[in-house]
Amino acid sequence: MAASTISNLATPGFSIDEFLQQEREKDLLRFSTAGSVDDGKSTLIGRLLYDTQSVYEDQVRSIEGKGTTAPGQIDFALLTDGLRAEREQGITIDVAYRYFSTARRKFIIADTPGHEQYTRNMATGASTADAAVVLIDAAKGVLVQSRRHAYIASLLRVRHVLVAVNKMDLIGYDEAAFRAIERDFSLVLEQIAADTGNPVEAIFVPVSALVGDNIVHKTDAMPWYGGPSLLELLESAPTSLDTRTAPFRFPVQRVLRPDHTFRGFAGQIASGTVRPGDRITVLPSGRSAEIERIVTWDGDLAEAYAPRSVTLVLNEEVDISRGDLIVSAGSPATVAKRVKAALVWMDQRPLERNRRYLLKHTSHTAPAFVSSIEHRTDIGNLSREPAETLEMNGIGVVNITLLRPMALDLYRENRSTGAFILIDPETNGTVAAGMVTAISDHRVTGTGLSGPVTARERAARWGHRGGVLELNGPAEVIDQIERSLFLHGVITVRVEAADASFGADTAVLDLLEKSVAESGLVALAVTPTDGDTLKARAKNEQITLDAYDSVRAVSGINELLERAGIVISHGNLDWEI
Repeated sequence: MAASTISNLATPGFSIDEFLQQEREKDLLRFSTAGSVDDGKSTLIGRLLYDTQSVYEDQVRSIEGKGTTAPGQIDFALLTDGLRAEREQGITIDVAYRYFSTARRKFIIADTPGHEQYTRNMATGASTADAAVVLIDAAKGVLVQSRRHAYIASLLRVRHVLVAVNKMDLIGYDEAAFRAIERDFSLVLEQIAADTGNPVEAIFVPVSALVGDNIVHKTDAMPWYGGPSLLELLESAPTSLDTRTAPFRFPVQRVLRPDHTFRGFAGQIASGTVRPGDRITVLPSGRSAEIERIVTWDGDLAEAYAPRSVTLVLNEEVDISRGDLIVSAGSPATVAKRVKAALVWMDQRPLERNRRYLLKHTSHTAPAFVSSIEHRTDIGNLSREPAETLEMNGIGVVNITLLRPMALDLYRENRSTGAFILIDPETNGTVAAGMVTAISDHRVTGTGLSGPVTARERAARWGHRGGVLELNGPAEVIDQIERSLFLHGVITVRVEAADASFGADTAVLDLLEKSVAESGLVALAVTPTDGDTLKARAKNEQITLDAYDSVRAVSGINELLERAGIVISHGNLDWEI
């Protein structure tokens, strides 16, 4: 048991129930830590936990005499770098969440890596943070990674940054060096705010994590610094804006129907407050109703607010499913199919424009593609540069087209409903984290439509028109083309020339055009050959390619389909409903 807990429980007349009640009443601050490799971040966190008596006594005994510090000293980094690979390399690799508590507040630390290779982990850790602690080595000054961490914090609207200038003991507690770093990094933050539009409030504190100067307790080693310690700053830092007063947002996670008498919608309130009788709207359908009950395991509530998990019961039957967003009728979210977003790329495979990804937003997932990249940010000099792609850890602004309407907010207005991730449908891996910066309003006209589904509506749903693609070439190349189209989200059906029903009758092609193609599919009329060329035709477009150059063959087919108007070409979105 942690020493602080023991001391509280040892107080005469202090019961377990009183202790738990006291802990529940404390507010919570989430903060992330970031710094370049070997800036002493793990040591700082270990010192913070140790000096606040927030580590177990057997944990301290297990690291005594180990690590890289001098004899008789504790290597505090061993309290935090728990993975064997981390200890061997001397760097933090994964995001680790640590909890500790003081008499004034509870804390959750997102301990993030410092190496550029793990920038994506830093973005993950900062995404839910109220504040960020950025470490700078006093001897090295402001590095590129320091800029990177500050930039990501600004993108994620972490408004409060505590800049801990560490290892002051190694430079003789030199005030001039500290002030130089303060000036340099303040200039960097001003440049970042101008680029992202998100101002950052920074407080600088000189510290020595190894010695313990200004971490929890103020030190006499730097009489020229009259400010608070790092812990005092964390205890007084404001939390994020109270989401209870924000517009109501409730992503539906599950529809509960235990019997014919009950139908409720379960989920976690993302923002705002809800009460029985409130008028709500369901997006993207646009239908409205009133809240009849707010159901929990402990009984019905007269009021619920973020981040409470509840089940909502409406006063009338409304078609609602997982992924829908229930919002306040007076302050709805925007239903859109096109958004502009700041993107942090997290995958080793670079971003591909017009490739089909899955965009996951709250509990809703929809196919989407990046139609264009406005710019990439060079973190080294904070300049914007044109780009055709984003590599791993790259940061840029992109335009995204969704193939189904989705209800979103701007990230600056709501961090929960303004954020999303992109998923590679081939690997099911998360490839990017995004923050919505602009939304193109989309009028919902799907409700109330009648009659048969049109080709225009199918194209809006699938992201491509129907058509026939005739392929004549080696079977293995045709297979690669079909798989490439599949991975890019093109819905295909394959008809083999060897099939007796196909024959040489051109009427079959006409039938495909009128039936399969009108259904929104792309029919592959395949004739395998033994030659070294690949011939393809779609509508009035045709192409002949070298079958041995499979990469060029696949890209050539994509270009052919774009020219034929079947697959989306850049800016060719005139079929939207």
